[in-house]
Amino acid sequence: MRAMLAEKFGGYRDLKLADIPEPLVSDARILVRITAAGVTPLDQTILSGGHPRAKAPLVLGNEGAGTVASSGDQRFPEGSRVMFTGPYGVLENGAFSEWIALKPEHLCRVPETVDGAAAGLPVAYLTALIALRAAGFQPGKTVFAPAIGGSVGNAVTQVARALGAKHAISSTTSHAKAAEAKRLGFAEVVDLSAEGLADGVRRLTDGYGADIVVDSIGGDILGDALGVLAPGGSLTTLGYAAGRKATIDVTNLIWKRGTIKSFSLFAQAPSAWAEAWTTMTELLEAGEIKPIVAKTFPLEAAAEALRFLVEGRPFGRVLLTT
Repeated sequence: MRAMLAEKFGGYRDLKLADIPEPLVSDARILVRITAAGVTPLDQTILSGGHPRAKAPLVLGNEGAGTVASSGDQRFPEGSRVMFTGPYGVLENGAFSEWIALKPEHLCRVPETVDGAAAGLPVAYLTALIALRAAGFQPGKTVFAPAIGGSVGNAVTQVARALGAKHAISSTTSHAKAAEAKRLGFAEVVDLSAEGLADGVRRLTDGYGADIVVDSIGGDILGDALGVLAPGGSLTTLGYAAGRKATIDVTNLIWKRGTIKSFSLFAQAPSAWAEAWTTMTELLEAGEIKPIVAKTFPLEAAAEALRFLVEGRPFGRVLLTT
């Protein structure tokens, strides 16, 4: 089968089209013909040698969508449209290929109302749902998730709004992205090219702040985001696209009785995944959440797609089609 194989972890040039054997199918796996794969910052982390558990050669791609070709699980009969994520593209070959063998708990039926954009749903929306629940989200809470154009920032904003948040706030450093967000219906976005984060969040919340912050960016934004916590608020850190190191003002935690915690999607319990898959499907069918796709590339242009994601910083998801 055709696959984009990272022969080693040195950069974009090491991601090359290859012909590799199709995955072996067992009773514990479901064979899926991939139609599209999501391109994520995790792929860049691995390709640059930044993930300690990933080993080359490796087919990247942590999430995707496709059609079930062989299955012993009645929940996913042959011909079913599914979306998936898991340790694929990290601990074993992933979605930048034509076929993949998946564990049943790592995939979900795609609602009829969702098109090819399903490939960009799993990681961001499962993360949003489980991280918000772990942070104690309830309707009426105020949520802040930086980077409205990014996958997790956008997903958290959409999910919080759909589940009844009083405020679902995001931010961007780009005036153009702020304008695009407004056009797409995101009314509470702080344009950091025009005002400071703390000023923007105070303006939107009448000085209250955010009960829950879900930060997928890291770097300086993490320290700034702690400054917008409401009394008793919490910040969940789960990404580092803007840097692995951050400087914080400890008084933002001490005086506000705040907390900071970490989150990893693949460390969550199967029950949390199952509940999140169900909620995601319900929200999709109701039209309450909708993935935004910035650009789609063919499989053989995976390196170009990853460069576009990392260096172009688009508004929305980047996908590969097979």
